[in-house]
This record gives sequence, structure tokens and C-alpha cells, in this order.
Amino acid sequence: MTTQIFQASTLYGTATLAAALDSGCFRPADRRILLVCNNSTTPETTPGLDQAPGFEQLRDRFDEVISYNETIHPFHPGGWAPRVDDMPLWERFLRHEWQLGDEDVELIVESIQVNPALALGQIFNGAPVTVYADGLMSYGPTRNKIDPLVGTRVDRVLHLDLVPGLTPLLLTEFGVPGEIVPTAAFTKVLAELAPVDDGLPEIEEPALLLGQYLSALEILTVEQEENLHVRMLRGAAALGHTTVVFKPHPSAPASFTRSLEQEAEKLKVELTVLDTPVLAEVLYQRTRPALVVGCFSTALLTASALYGLPVARVGTELLLEQLAPYENSNRIPVTIVDALLPELSDQAAVREQRRGMDVEALGALVRAVGFAMQPKVLPGLRPEAESYLARHQNPRTLRYFKRRRLTSLALPGGVPAQLAFIPRNATVRRVARKARSLRRGTARG
Repeated sequence: MTTQIFQASTLYGTATLAAALDSGCFRPADRRILLVCNNSTTPETTPGLDQAPGFEQLRDRFDEVISYNETIHPFHPGGWAPRVDDMPLWERFLRHEWQLGDEDVELIVESIQVNPALALGQIFNGAPVTVYADGLMSYGPTRNKIDPLVGTRVDRVLHLDLVPGLTPLLLTEFGVPGEIVPTAAFTKVLAELAPVDDGLPEIEEPALLLGQYLSALEILTVEQEENLHVRMLRGAAALGHTTVVFKPHPSAPASFTRSLEQEAEKLKVELTVLDTPVLAEVLYQRTRPALVVGCFSTALLTASALYGLPVARVGTELLLEQLAPYENSNRIPVTIVDALLPELSDQAAVREQRRGMDVEALGALVRAVGFAMQPKVLPGLRPEAESYLARHQNPRTLRYFKRRRLTSLALPGGVPAQLAFIPRNATVRRVARKARSLRRGTARG
């Protein structure tokens, strides 16, 4: 007997799993469990994915749906992992609770570098693991060093073909290959989530603005994010769009929409704010937007690559500057969107849908940024990163790197070449420390 456990925390991820199942990406199993994880800050008051509109259309791919939150209550899925000595006890407990007996278990998880996926991989310590990725982060490096006892059991990374020709870096330190979930299967599954009588407004070919609630992640301030939405609206209006739909993040405050409504009134734009939680891809099928505008949402790439819709980006230059620390896992999605998609204020580029880089150049950039983000995880990429930076010393490419980061890694583009010996010269460092000490002593005196 074999049981496959599919861990999911979003409707989008569950749709990815459904498409992979429909495409035969998994071998037959005697039982398939969808393990629902509610990773919100307060899961007690936030509906889980199994309560989201459209979930019932995906439900029949699985034999059973189990709540991970209820199983480990009162612990939080994202913040809890059992102690090493308790792993065998937890495996026995989960096998009892989920009626697994002595069956072979296969794990299919998202975000293996963090809990709950990592905890599951550690508890079921003999189970083969498939990682599936439903966003642009799969093109970036693994966020943390993973225990080889888990990493070496991962057999593949299933991902959507969001940037055709670009290869994911995720888990490549373990030699894990990427495998594409067929686009046709994914769009077919999403079509099931868009029934005609779902209460969505009947609007055709609007400009669609995507909110992400970046202030909650402390990437932007609330004021900066409100200004970002206003920039989206102004840019769409400047391109001649008079019908605009704003899809806010489900957790975003009402103040975001109020500032947009005031600006729409000034611009004489008909603005519709969606109050129904729905995937952006459902809107693509229902409304066929004339333009999709966002910051660095994965939905920009699904619009472009999967649905052939015109897209434009806003605010990526600010994000590249403010993302901290440098290894922030959002850096690769921001880099891809900034390097690939036209900026909203460049009207000619938006109308012609000009791409900033071809996929080969983008791949070289992503690998160089990936090494700078995680040099200990991907040390083998150093020669390629050095070569890339040596050949691309210009403002356009250097915006993706920080001089301090390049200097600390002794990469081209750090300190000026004539001073490059300083960090390695013990005498110079000793003199510099003495000078700073004397300066501080003088200041105190």
C-alpha cells in the first residue's frame, strides 16, 4: 500500500497539484491525501483553502482532505517543528491519526526549506519527496541550507512554465531536476474555477491592477504601497484605459481602495474594486484584460506566458533598492519581472510589449544574483557570477546587485579594482582599526 500526501496552503498551489495529477505527473497510489495547511498569522479567524471559492472543483482529485492545523493544534504550522528526539513519536502519532498504518508514504510539498514542509520531510524520514513550486521563487536559490537527510530524498521540482526556457535554481545544490507541469492542463483546471454565476462583475477587457500587500511583509511602508497603487491607476489611465479593475490582496486594509477611488474620480476612470477573493487567473478568463499591471506578482507572468495578455510592471526599481537582507527570497521574482517586462511609464514599450532581456541573458543574470544571494548554498556558481559581473559593468545590470554585497563576496563591481587588495591585507586592516580607535578617542576627549 502506498499513500501520497499532498501538502498545500493556497488554492493556486492546489490547482497546480490538480493539473499535475491530471497530466499523469504522479505514479498510481492506493490513497491520496490533501493535507491543508493554514499558514496565516491567525488561522483561527482566517478561512483555509478548503473554504475558498472553487475548492470543491479540485476536491475530487483526492481521496481525503485533512487539516494539518487541527492535527498539530495548538501549534502553528509555520512556526512549529518537533525536536529531533521526538521525530519517531510524531511519525507514530501522524500514522495513527491519518490511518496510515505501515503503508509506504510519498510526500509532495511546497517550500521545502521552511515549515510545515520541512517538518513533514523530517518526520517521515524515509519517504521520497517531490517539491512543487507555484511561483517565481522556484527560479531562485533555496532559501536556507537544507539537511541532506531531507534534500537528498527530493526527486524533482514540479513547476509551471512561467518563463519559458528559464531553469529553476531551487534545490539544484542536490542535483534535483525541474519538471514542467503542462500549461494546457493548468489553464484547464483554472477554467473549472471560473463558473459563470460566481458573482464577479461582468466587465470586458479592463485594465486589471494587482495588489500584493507588500507593507504587511515590511517590504514597503503603507504610504509607499498606496502610492504604488495610485501609480498603477495613473499609468493605466495615461495609456487610455477608462475601465479599471483593482484586485486587492485579501488581507489588505480598506484604506488602499479609498485612495484609489479618490484618484479614479479625479482621472474620470470607472474603477471596480473586487471584494470577492478570487484568483487573478479566473479574472483573466472571465474578463480578458486589455492590460495587467502589477509590481512583481507571479500573476504577471501567468498573464503573459499562460494567457498571452499584455502586462506592465510598476515599482520594481524601488523594491530592488529596499529589499533586505540581500538574500530576501523575493529578490529573484523582482529581478525577473524588472528585467523581463515593460515599465508602465514607458508607453511605447507597453503597447509593443517589448521584452527587456532574452531568456539566455535573463538566465545568466538570475544565476549571478542567485549566487550573490546564497553563496554557501550554490558555491559552484561563483565562476559564472564572476564572469557575468566582469562583462556587465553597467547601471542596467548593476541595479540587481549591492556594492557592499559584491565587496563582501570579492566579486567584480565591489570596491574599485585599485583598492581590491585592502580587505585581504592584514597590515592595512590593522592600521585602519588603529586609526578608527584614535579617532574615537579624540572625539571622546
